[in-house]
Amino acid sequence: MPKTHTQLYIQYVFTVKGRKNFIPEEHSPFLQKYIRGIIEKRKSILIAINNMPDHMHLLTSVNPDYSLAKFIQDVKAGSSKYINDQKWIKGKFQWQSGYGAFSYSKSHTDDVMHYINNQQQYHQKKTFREEYLEFLEKFQVEYEDKYLFEFYE
Repeated sequence: MPKTHTQLYIQYVFTVKGRKNFIPEEHSPFLQKYIRGIIEKRKSILIAINNMPDHMHLLTSVNPDYSLAKFIQDVKAGSSKYINDQKWIKGKFQWQSGYGAFSYSKSHTDDVMHYINNQQQYHQKKTFREEYLEFLEKFQVEYEDKYLFEFYE
């Protein structure tokens, strides 16, 4: 019987909801490890992960049994529950609705991994809003300002 063959490399970008919900830096390694587990349970591969206090970047190779929307919904819901169960912040933690998903060829994955792994240095020069708008422009994604994330600068 024929098998499905895919090569799908997707960078997801999503952000926290509410200024008081920023991800504490000291908890980032634990959150990233937890998200790795969510992804592996979906028979997908986490290639790179990094976060700033207000947003997250993932580079994944997604199992074709999952739609992009279902996959990131599971990651966001599971990680929100984890953060709330750990009581890292006052109140309820949530990710904002929506996300960016940008596809890459295998030949670009090393560059994307380097970019994701160096988020802290990158954001010394650019805000998350500037970064996200650059993604939309680079990938020629049409958008309206009113449908963008709520940015915290």
